Amino acid sequence: MKKVYANAAEALDGLLHDGMFIAAGGFGLCGIPELLLDAIKDAGTQDLTFASNNAGVDDFGIGILLQTKQVKKMISSYVGENAEFMRQYLSGELELEFNPQGTLAERMRAGGAGIPGFYTKTGVGTVIADGKEHKDFNGETYVLEEGIFADLAIVKAWKADDTGNLVFRKTARNFNVPAATCGKICVAEVEEIVPRGSLDPDSIHLPGIYVNRIVQGSHEKRIEQRTTRKKEDA
Repeated sequence: MKKVYANAAEALDGLLHDGMFIAAGGFGLCGIPELLLDAIKDAGTQDLTFASNNAGVDDFGIGILLQTKQVKKMISSYVGENAEFMRQYLSGELELEFNPQGTLAERMRAGGAGIPGFYTKTGVGTVIADGKEHKDFNGETYVLEEGIFADLAIVKAWKADDTGNLVFRKTARNFNVPAATCGKICVAEVEEIVPRGSLDPDSIHLPGIYVNRIVQGSHEKRIEQRTTRKKEDA
């Protein structure tokens, strides 16, 4: 099976449709599938629902799709860096389903494992639990959360071989692994494609069985919050 594609647009060819549900990896601006998000913008796909830890910033990540009004709903944990997100949400243009970060990661992991739902204590007694089923176990109350089953997963990795085995670099692994597993189709963008057999089997973070398509490209190394200090006098 051919998995390596020439560019992001080709890797997404035939997969996109209006109203689809996409799970995206990344945390802040770390490990986000920026090339695939650019290709989705160029494709003009509308009414998208994204499950992603956050929505990037105004001009990068999922933020570029908010600017073009291609996103209908976000399932997220943190949205504090995106002014356009805030504007659309407060004006009623964008639906938002808040999830605690651990719950969101577990919802993706559960979907990837074929688990339709699970109980967690996180969120009990807050607006997160409103309208959800509650159940007591050993005297403690838990809330039912549903697994995420996405039409498409898009992730960003450091290295891949041509069979789709992926290696993520340090914290860029973040939400990428659970996101990759919960999509019916997974497309990965990587910094480098290496020869088959050159990856240490014990160092592979995501087996190629989860990955359907791969594209290699150049990536921008953005810093989300740059903190500096004044140079001390000698």
